[in-house]
Amino acid sequence: MRKLGGVSAPHFKNTAGCAPEAMPVPAEVRLPMLMHSGTPANPVVKAGDNVKVGQMIGEAAGFVSSPVHASVSGTIKSIDTLDGITGEKSVTITITSDGKQTSWEGIAPVSVTNLKEFLEAVRNSGVVGLGGAGYPTAPKFTLKETVKLDYILVNGAECEPFITSDTRTMVDETGFVWEGVLLMKEYLQPKNIIICIEGNKPEPIKKLKELCEGKEGISVRVLPSLYPQGERKVLVYNVTGRIVPEGGRLPDVGCIVVNCTTVATFAKYIKTGNPLVSKCVTVDGSAVKKPKNVIVPIGTPVRDIFAHCGLLPEGKMNDNIKKVTLGGPMMGVAIPNLDIPIVKITNAVLAFSAKDAKPPEPAACIKCGRCIFKCPMNLMPPNIENAYELKKPELLKKFKVNMCAECACCAFTCPAKRPLVQVMLLSKNMLWEYEQAQKEAKK
Repeated sequence: MRKLGGVSAPHFKNTAGCAPEAMPVPAEVRLPMLMHSGTPANPVVKAGDNVKVGQMIGEAAGFVSSPVHASVSGTIKSIDTLDGITGEKSVTITITSDGKQTSWEGIAPVSVTNLKEFLEAVRNSGVVGLGGAGYPTAPKFTLKETVKLDYILVNGAECEPFITSDTRTMVDETGFVWEGVLLMKEYLQPKNIIICIEGNKPEPIKKLKELCEGKEGISVRVLPSLYPQGERKVLVYNVTGRIVPEGGRLPDVGCIVVNCTTVATFAKYIKTGNPLVSKCVTVDGSAVKKPKNVIVPIGTPVRDIFAHCGLLPEGKMNDNIKKVTLGGPMMGVAIPNLDIPIVKITNAVLAFSAKDAKPPEPAACIKCGRCIFKCPMNLMPPNIENAYELKKPELLKKFKVNMCAECACCAFTCPAKRPLVQVMLLSKNMLWEYEQAQKEAKK
């Protein structure tokens, strides 16, 4: 089987052995109605309403959508349109906490006896792709009758540097991960379920291998520690040998990839009735002296997490912190201020010192080809960069820029420090605008 590209990025898994600790209840949470791919949820509460933990405050507004639940008990302070992490505005519900964390009375175990009830439970749990992609899980599991599901790959690779929140799920909530696997086996009926874990995570490998013993069609695959091992198309190829075609979806090749924490979350909802209201978040980075994993109510401002972790002495930003990202250093997003809230897909908050925060000065391309050899999608980043600079979207289409996984392997390996992944994103936008203009011209 042909080997895909990738890079041996430093792991920095400083918190792999750190059991998560729960932070104090924040004074206020901000819950965007858009924390996932697709259509935002619609608010079903109003300012002044009292809410409890687990109560639905935003209902799913379409097939590719997901409900939002209160992560603290208290009072709805406001419903506003606020800037999100990417700059895209989103309707956001702000709750002032009463500090009591009173659970909603409607929380109870969910009865699941068939596929329809299983899909409804997954949808009602509020779970989405918690590895960072954010695609709602229920529509991912809703397959056409023509799809022959050969593989469900449970993604426990967690290949980004620093992040260990999925690892802690597999270690601390092994039972829920396993129950989720059994639920998928019963109701989605794949031929095989493979739990995919990189070899640098021996504890979850051992635990899950023991559970798989004697279970037909369920196994653990230990993978090389290579970034971006957890990217869905890369994972499908490395585990099954199947190639997802351009413009195609994973079910087109008989596969589904689902994050291990996603699996644990819907299993926990079915067993207890508790929806997705909190996340395990890795707090690390070169500016963090004591890295840790923290259980955080969704909607908590980054400021409160930093205060809990001792990164805001006397309420002021640690002078050593020059850059903060949500997510890993390869695919995470730098935030403009510490009032940005944790959302469903946040698995890490990383703080970096000046040395690591300063963007490198790019030099001219030396035609070394490293970016081409390391690209897991077998693209040609220099050609795409040239097409973008020449403003030729037809060439961007020819060079298949939309196949880019945005993993940043090209930029990471470039000795000239070219901003290649940024160009990839801009190129996708250029191609999209070009294709939209073409459609309009044909009308």
